[in-house]
Amino acid sequence: MQLYNRLSKDELKKNLMAETFKRKTISFYRYVNLDEPNEFRDSLYQKWFELNCFGRIYVAREGINAQMSVPEQNLATFLKQLDEMPELKDMPIKYAIEDDGKSFYKLTIKVRPKIVADGLNDNAFDVTNVGNHLSAREFHDLVDIPETLVIDMRNHYESEIGHFKGAICPEADTFREEIEMVVDDLKDQKDRKILLYCTGGIRCEKASAYLKHHGFMDVNQLHGGIIEYAQQIKQLKLDSKFVGKNFVFDQRLGETVNGEVISNCHQCGRRCDTHTNCANDLCHILFIQCNECAEQYDGCCTAECKTVLHAPEEDRLLYIQDFKRKFGNRKSFRKGIDNKLNIDKRELEV
Repeated sequence: MQLYNRLSKDELKKNLMAETFKRKTISFYRYVNLDEPNEFRDSLYQKWFELNCFGRIYVAREGINAQMSVPEQNLATFLKQLDEMPELKDMPIKYAIEDDGKSFYKLTIKVRPKIVADGLNDNAFDVTNVGNHLSAREFHDLVDIPETLVIDMRNHYESEIGHFKGAICPEADTFREEIEMVVDDLKDQKDRKILLYCTGGIRCEKASAYLKHHGFMDVNQLHGGIIEYAQQIKQLKLDSKFVGKNFVFDQRLGETVNGEVISNCHQCGRRCDTHTNCANDLCHILFIQCNECAEQYDGCCTAECKTVLHAPEEDRLLYIQDFKRKFGNRKSFRKGIDNKLNIDKRELEV
């Protein structure tokens, strides 16, 4: 019985690239009481490992949050298994907007305190008193009405590459920062119609309840998030009011919704919406980089990181000590708005 991955990252990626079948990238979540999350986790791993599923899944006493890659030939069996589990029966499934089948390369299922790291005290407000769920069409029709406030409940590095037209996109690095920022900034507009949206809908469940707890009267949320909106609008043959790219938390890092590029390379300023992690593993910062800068810096965020990347092995210990001195004892740098500012700052420090 296998309950954890036993192969190296290189082996896993090599196996993925050698696959001759297609995969479907899906996501789903549900707030449901799980009395034994560890046992539930192990049961899921056994089932999904046998079906050759990959993905990143979080399980907690409050439910499940999953982003997965399922072999196309096993998808029907996978969905049947979901329906056979009372906790996951009739699960709404969201399918990726763009899908090359290479979104994940291994199966990871972790038991966490929460299925979304929101930093909120759930005992301080009624988490079940959520906002009104809007279909993609209903949300689409309300976006342009002047009386409404459209609020992006994602982090800055997500909204930077794509968002709804006219949306409020807080300059926040975490969900906790953002939700408190929204409550404070809009405290004098609690009678306005609020339209919340996020990637797949899960963050809006908690955000809408939090806003209602703080006195916002007319709180609404996009059911299924950006992923479902993009699919539905395409079927309805309507022009998308979401512009740019939808950030996703897998190897793709983004999927185009309407084809527009609304962001810029953090190094040269050219139009670009391609996120990447710095090739220097001591840094690994997430940032936007165009092809020209990727070539110039060998996939690194600064000339300093490029130097470290190509340094002889005997010099790496010195660089490790230098990085810790400058940036602290961190395995990686934050993903948020500070990144593009830090790139310039660190370039000056070389």
